[in-house]
Amino acid sequence: MHNNESLNRLDKAPIGRLLWEYSVPAVVGIVVMSIYNVIDRIFIGHGVGPDAIAGLAITFPVMNVSAAFGVLIGAGASTRTSIVLGQRNTDMARVILGNSIVMTLIFGTFYIAMFALMMDPVLRLFGASDQSLPYAHDFMMYILPGLLINNITYSFNNVMRATGYPNKAMYTMFIGAGLNVILAPIAIFVLHWGIKGAAIATDISMGVSAVFVLAHFANPKHEIHFTPGTYRLRWSVLRPIIAIGAAPCIVNTAGCVINAVINNTVYRYGGDSAVAAIGIFTTFTQLLVTFVIGVCMGMQPIVGYNYGARRYDRLKRAFWLSAAVCTGVCLLGSLIGQFAPGVVTRLFTDDDALIATSNNALRLTTWMFWVVGFQIVITNFFQSLGEAGKSIFMSLIRQVIFLLPLLFTLPLLWGLDGVWLSFPLSDLAATVVSVVLLVVVLRKITRLQQVGGLKSD
Repeated sequence: MHNNESLNRLDKAPIGRLLWEYSVPAVVGIVVMSIYNVIDRIFIGHGVGPDAIAGLAITFPVMNVSAAFGVLIGAGASTRTSIVLGQRNTDMARVILGNSIVMTLIFGTFYIAMFALMMDPVLRLFGASDQSLPYAHDFMMYILPGLLINNITYSFNNVMRATGYPNKAMYTMFIGAGLNVILAPIAIFVLHWGIKGAAIATDISMGVSAVFVLAHFANPKHEIHFTPGTYRLRWSVLRPIIAIGAAPCIVNTAGCVINAVINNTVYRYGGDSAVAAIGIFTTFTQLLVTFVIGVCMGMQPIVGYNYGARRYDRLKRAFWLSAAVCTGVCLLGSLIGQFAPGVVTRLFTDDDALIATSNNALRLTTWMFWVVGFQIVITNFFQSLGEAGKSIFMSLIRQVIFLLPLLFTLPLLWGLDGVWLSFPLSDLAATVVSVVLLVVVLRKITRLQQVGGLKSD
């Protein structure tokens, strides 16, 4: 399908069909990416051991910081691109693309240098013990170069989708995922490279995907492509990108702080086994949340484009359809955590003590997980509208305003179980606040429909 025709469909095609066309490739692509991360952890758990799983869990906060820099530009660029294309401003979309690739390279060089200089102290801060530190260190030293490559792949994959190529965006994710599934077991079981082998396999896989993404935007046959004269940084272009991208960036940065608190707290009350359990819990819930994010990625260009085109009825239908699907996904995850946690934990380990600890963790953490999908869709809806302030606030309330205080107080009452119970209570509180803000925004959109005008942020 030609790019212009794809963009016209965002304006005229039925919302249900559009959401299917954009969300299914996004969900498939991002879930495949998550699955190959899960497979990595399964290979590491069985091929290296429980201490390696704990070491891998320690690296999650560092990975979150890297992802935060990536989404700061990538999420903001894809949203702004959708909005300006809805306003039929192709030249500005190209400028956004050029400025975004430059800023991604600048941020990536900065955080890789910082992590390389302060590796072990940072890992200790995030909860590494004498047993888990060597594994965490080995993994991070080899994964560091791939973090920038991963940001390029993930961020500009979103921009590819926003410019009317959802299927091609999916294929680029498939390329990296399929290659990693092949390379990871070879590196771990055949070459006996241990945990560093998983990192090397990931680096190679992401590098190949990044080449395909960059090749797409280097092709002048595509309407939105790298263009001379668009690489000079302009604050007028970067300001709205950073404002919109700040919300998911804060989510990842806050997740880094929260993970550090969680890892240190669970180690204090349950040792390395509890740290490994949080790694299993995080992997399971991230897979489900990844599905939700995939739906939101499909929703974003539809909402953003129709926001720019002033088609308010269409963007509201896209929101409610997305919310229904994502709530159903998280409900399924909640039921699995409550009634079949062993199905999850035995994928990662055959250690009886770790299985028992992880089963208890999943039961306590997931009893309110069914509300998480709705809350995430609301946050992404605000982001897609360019409502930067509300999106940032929504990103903070669950992890910082609710979860962090609960992590400091509940373990004093109930020990390790208090850590696990912090998650469902913060999920519930954040969803209540989200619904209140959603009502405010929907009323604003209804008023704008009545007067027939809207000014973008």
